[in-house]
Amino acid sequence: MSRAFFRPVLSLAAITCLFAGAAGAQERYSFDEETLEIVHALSEAGLDSDLAYELTEELTTVIGPRFAGTEQDVRARAWAVNRLTELGFENVRDEEFEMDFWTRGPFGAEEVYITAPFPQPLIATTLGGSAGTPDGGIEAEVVFFASFDDLVAYDDAPDALQGKIVYVNDRMVAAQNASGYSPANRKRTQAWFHAEDRGAVGVLVRSVGTSSNRFPHTGMMSRPEGRRATIPAMALAGPDADQMQRIHERGETITLRMSTQAGWRGRATSGNVIGEIVGSEAPEEIIVIGGHLDTWDNSPGALDDGSGVGITTAAAKLILDSGHRPRRTIRVVLFGAEEVGLLGARAYAQARVEDGTLDNHIIGSESDLGAGPVWRLTSNVAAHAYPFFDAMQVEMQHLGVLRGPNSGSGGPDIIPLQALGMPVARLQQDGMEIFEFHHTPNDTFDKIVPEEMAQNVAAWTMFTWFLADTEMQFREVAEE
Repeated sequence: MSRAFFRPVLSLAAITCLFAGAAGAQERYSFDEETLEIVHALSEAGLDSDLAYELTEELTTVIGPRFAGTEQDVRARAWAVNRLTELGFENVRDEEFEMDFWTRGPFGAEEVYITAPFPQPLIATTLGGSAGTPDGGIEAEVVFFASFDDLVAYDDAPDALQGKIVYVNDRMVAAQNASGYSPANRKRTQAWFHAEDRGAVGVLVRSVGTSSNRFPHTGMMSRPEGRRATIPAMALAGPDADQMQRIHERGETITLRMSTQAGWRGRATSGNVIGEIVGSEAPEEIIVIGGHLDTWDNSPGALDDGSGVGITTAAAKLILDSGHRPRRTIRVVLFGAEEVGLLGARAYAQARVEDGTLDNHIIGSESDLGAGPVWRLTSNVAAHAYPFFDAMQVEMQHLGVLRGPNSGSGGPDIIPLQALGMPVARLQQDGMEIFEFHHTPNDTFDKIVPEEMAQNVAAWTMFTWFLADTEMQFREVAEE
C-alpha cells in the first residue's frame, strides 16, 4: 500500500497551527524512545491491516441493517460478542437495557404524492418518532417555508397552520468538519412540534444531507420532555425537494397526500457490547474507544457506523497482538441504540455511576463519521495536558493529521460521559462526503475505500496507545 497518499500538503495556516498547538506557548511534551518505537510500529501495522475492512464487510453482509430493538439488533450483538471473544478480548459482555420502541411499519408502506397542481409521486421517508396517518393517508394544502427559522418565526397563533401540511426547505452545506449538519438538522428534529403546535396535520422537510440522488435521509426527531408527535413527519429526497421548490416558485398552491404506518410499539431491549485489554499497571484506569453497533432500518450502515466498529476494534486488536500491553485498560464499547437518542450511551454512563467506576474513566473517544481520512486531532482536556496532544499530533503528521482545537467532543456516544466530567478527544474524519450517504439506503459497503480505512486504523492505533500507556491525567488537577 502506497504511503504517498497520506503525505499532507500544508498551508501556511496549517503549519502555524502545528507549531502553535491548542494552548499557545507552553513547555513541550516529549515521548520516550520506547513509546515512539512502539507507536510507529503500530502505525505501520495499521496501514497494512485489512481487519477493519473485513469486520465491516462481515457485519454489513451477515447482519445487514441493525435497527435498535429488532431481531437484527439481537443478531448484531451476538455477532459482536462472538467476534470480540474470538479476537482475544477480555471481559466480553453485552450490557442490556430497556428502551421505547418505534418503527416506520412495513417496507413500502409510506408515500408522499402531489395531488395538485401537477399530480406526481415523490420519494420520501418517515422520520423517527413520527406518528402514523389514518388508513388512506392525509391530504392537505402545503404551507411552504424557505427555512426552519421562517417556521419558528411564523404567526404564533395556536391555529395558524390549522389543517395544513408544513414543508421546510432549507439545505445542508457540506464541510470538512461536518459543521453544516447541526444547523440543517434542526428542521428534522424540531419542525414537527412547531408545526403541530400551530395546528398542522403533517410536516415534510427537505432531506438533511448533501446528496443529489433520490435517497431521502431519515433520523430521530426530538422528544422535548418525553413528548411524542401526534402528526406524521417525513423527509423528502433532494431532487424531489427541488421539484417542490420549482412548483412553489411558479406561484402554485401545492396539495399533498402523505401516508405512513409509523408508530411507537411499546418496549424493547438493546445493549452495549464491551470487550477489554486489561492494563498491566493501572487496570482500574479505563480508556474508552468504540463506535455504535446499531443502524437505521433502511441500510446496512457501512459508514454509520459499521466502519467505526471495524476501525476501533481493529486498532485495539493490533495493540493486543503487538506484544506490548499498555499500563491502562482499553475498553472497546460498541454502543447500542445510538440512532434513536443515544440510549446505549446514556445507559452506559448511568451504569458507571451506579457501579462507582465513572471517575476511573480517564478519557474517551468514538469513531462515528464514516471512513474518510482522519485529518484532525481535537481534544477537550485540562490545560496541563495540551502539550501531550500537541506532541501526539506531531507523531501523527505522516498520516496527514493536523492539530485541532481543545473544545471538541469525543463523538455522539461519548456525550453523556463528557457531561459527567470525563475528558475527551477525537480523531476527526473528513466529513465532506459522508452526508451523501448518511441515514439513507445508499450507506452501503461499497462506499468504503480500503486505503482510507487503513489510515483510520493506523491513526486510531497510535492514538489509543498514547492514551493508554501514559501516566498523564487529563482532568483538572486539584491544588493542594
